[in-house]
Amino acid sequence: MTTLIVVGLISGIITAISPCVLPVLPAILTSAIQDGGHNRRRPLVVVAGLVTSFAVFTLLGGILLSSLGLPEDLLRWTGIIVLAVVGIGLMIPKVGELLQRPFERVRPVQMDRQGNGYVMGLALGLVFVPCAGPILASITVLAATNGVSWGLVALTLAFSVGIAIPLLGFGFAGQAIFSRIKAVRERLQLIRTISGAVLLATALVIATNVAEPLQRLVPEQLASIQNEIEDSDAVRDELDTLAGRENADMSASGDAIGFDACEANTAELQNCGPARDLVGIQEWLNTDGEALDLEELRGEVVLIDFWTYSCINCQRTFPYLTAWDERYRDDGLTIIGVHSPEFAFEKVVGNVEDAAARYGIEYPIAIDNDFETWREWDQRFWPAHYLIDQNGTVRQVHYGEGAYAETEELIQELLDTPPQAVVEADAGNHTEGRTAETYVGYRRGGPAVDYPRDEAYDFGSADAASVDGLTLTGTWTVTDEYAKAGDDARILMPFFATDAHLVLAGEGTVTVSLAGDPGYERTVDVDGTSDLYDLFTEGPTEDVLVLELTPGLEAYAFTFG
Repeated sequence: MTTLIVVGLISGIITAISPCVLPVLPAILTSAIQDGGHNRRRPLVVVAGLVTSFAVFTLLGGILLSSLGLPEDLLRWTGIIVLAVVGIGLMIPKVGELLQRPFERVRPVQMDRQGNGYVMGLALGLVFVPCAGPILASITVLAATNGVSWGLVALTLAFSVGIAIPLLGFGFAGQAIFSRIKAVRERLQLIRTISGAVLLATALVIATNVAEPLQRLVPEQLASIQNEIEDSDAVRDELDTLAGRENADMSASGDAIGFDACEANTAELQNCGPARDLVGIQEWLNTDGEALDLEELRGEVVLIDFWTYSCINCQRTFPYLTAWDERYRDDGLTIIGVHSPEFAFEKVVGNVEDAAARYGIEYPIAIDNDFETWREWDQRFWPAHYLIDQNGTVRQVHYGEGAYAETEELIQELLDTPPQAVVEADAGNHTEGRTAETYVGYRRGGPAVDYPRDEAYDFGSADAASVDGLTLTGTWTVTDEYAKAGDDARILMPFFATDAHLVLAGEGTVTVSLAGDPGYERTVDVDGTSDLYDLFTEGPTEDVLVLELTPGLEAYAFTFG
């Protein structure tokens, strides 16, 4: 834990000197001189308020809002409104007096002394969105999924203290500089008016996201240092321990080994420890509504398969899974597909039912929309499967595609069936060195240019011959998960693969062509079903996909084979 605390502290310091701090920095600098620089403690009070609200609501905000059924962005908008109100109060003395009255008898939060600085700091903490490296990402995910532990609290406090150190330096430095200026010392109301205007501008900047392009400009050297520190083997091991992932090994007994160790050898039956439970399942498909329980399936061989229906890697496993279900069900094999969604539309049970029908999936499907079973099994991959013997022991673990022959031979061994030729399903080609999966939404990729998020924006035009990555042209609204097409919307996507696919939602058409092959053109009809659609299946090719989308279509992610 000591390693995590030290790394959390360093990570906080790096975060606070990155461009991510820009939206709140002017407010911190000006707040330090609202009394002419006479109050030496003021920067400390402001920064204390910021790190307090940041730490508390990073840990508890999601839990609080979900338990009360409140909107997820409520805290952010609360912070914006408080900043704006405090700013107006500083700009207009009469308004400031009205705001002070409720606090005049409340200590220590007196709005005319230290209190307004602390309250302003609390508001800044609600709107402070630092760059998320592995440490901050782990804090937010663990707080939302694993709950609050003392280790997570310690890590969050270390990160918050790290943030505070540079911010205090900025605040005290600004105070020292400005307090030497005679005009600052003598014209306090003017200084307070300017400070109020800065706070009001800060609220508007954060509300409209106009500073996001600057925030994303993290210097390469700074990002490299952060990744080297936060993404080391030692830190990953400690984060796994904090998340409880060590249970994959510790839960085994005797000569059992953990899931990750088992995955290193998929060709032999091993003792990977006891099977976990299927928990938090919202609904069951292909079981007439009956919930399945692994305890009740003792005496049968069970294959747990984690999947999500728009994932092409998962789709390539379907021919094998459906063939095994047909071939070995009567011999005692039960396949359970645990559907843990990658995108929001994959949480719609009707969409999963449609996908199951399209791919001929007749084995039971567990809808795991809240990722409770995913976390129970310490999951990290789509697809992944766990082969369980008749006694409830996991005997094989495999992450990703492949190992089909080995898995089927182990199924035969556990079922003690006569050896027979393994399934040779046509699950698609795999081009060596093919283009990697590419996301269109900004949360995991998006266009490599500056653009306003979550609002319509004209990306202009581009020459397909000159692009070197995902490029949007025309009008698009880019959200965290997808980009929604507007007028003259096109996507230019360089690729090398045998086949290319795109997850799409909405209703309309996509006209597909290749920049280097004028003779290639096809039209893809998107019928309202959110799914993976084929764009190109002509064999190994290196070219640029040119896609023209009708307005309203949503593009999520490219996958290649």
